[in-house]
Amino acid sequence: MQFNFLKRFLPLVGPAFLYLIWATAVSAKWVSATLLPAPSTTVLYMFHVFSTGSIFPDLWATVARTFYAFLGACVIGVPLGVVLGSSPPIYKSVEFLIDFFRSTPSSALIPLFMLIFGITDINKVAIAGFAAVLVIIFNSAYGVMNAKKTRVMAAQTMGVSRFHIFKDVLLMESLPQTFIGLRTGISLALVIVIVAEMFIGSESGLGHRIIDAQQVFNIKDMYSSILVTGALGYLLNLIFMLLERRLIHWGGKG
Repeated sequence: MQFNFLKRFLPLVGPAFLYLIWATAVSAKWVSATLLPAPSTTVLYMFHVFSTGSIFPDLWATVARTFYAFLGACVIGVPLGVVLGSSPPIYKSVEFLIDFFRSTPSSALIPLFMLIFGITDINKVAIAGFAAVLVIIFNSAYGVMNAKKTRVMAAQTMGVSRFHIFKDVLLMESLPQTFIGLRTGISLALVIVIVAEMFIGSESGLGHRIIDAQQVFNIKDMYSSILVTGALGYLLNLIFMLLERRLIHWGGKG
């Protein structure tokens, strides 16, 4: 009973340790308080921007761009990954392209996307979606290819049609790996959206807010915006973890 009670507080150990290190660095003057405000000061300022509502336009802008990028990546990536995974020879023929662009930092492609889409919101959504779709395709394809052979063979032995084997065995078996791709994809989309907001002309978004605060030396706003960005990424990942546990309850079972 006592162990279960303590187990509930384990997720708080990391934030508490970060707070302690941060506070120690400031109080011991390892870092100038001008460049790194105390954590209490930063958190209070973060509550201030939420209470006044000044951060909401930037927060919603980033969330919307991330959502549209991720939605587009899902619509393209999941079906394409499943189709490629169901035919290993076809996947092998395009594997180099997928791995090449998946290994290329998407931020390095920002100039290319600027030439194609210009300095627009579509640019930010497109490059974030491009980064996410490659990860989703990769995981969806490997989820299908690595489906448990025993279940496939059992279905074939019972005379199940190829379509139903694909729909009821291969597709269902691929979902745990596909969800890993979705979790990684939405995190990557958020990262690229933030970077794009920083360096591609933007008047809103958390990335714009961070770089703007840095340029005018509003350090408290810069750090509070970074904390909000981190919390947003953590929340998105947590949502997908909960969805995975609820919907993919057979994942990892033999």
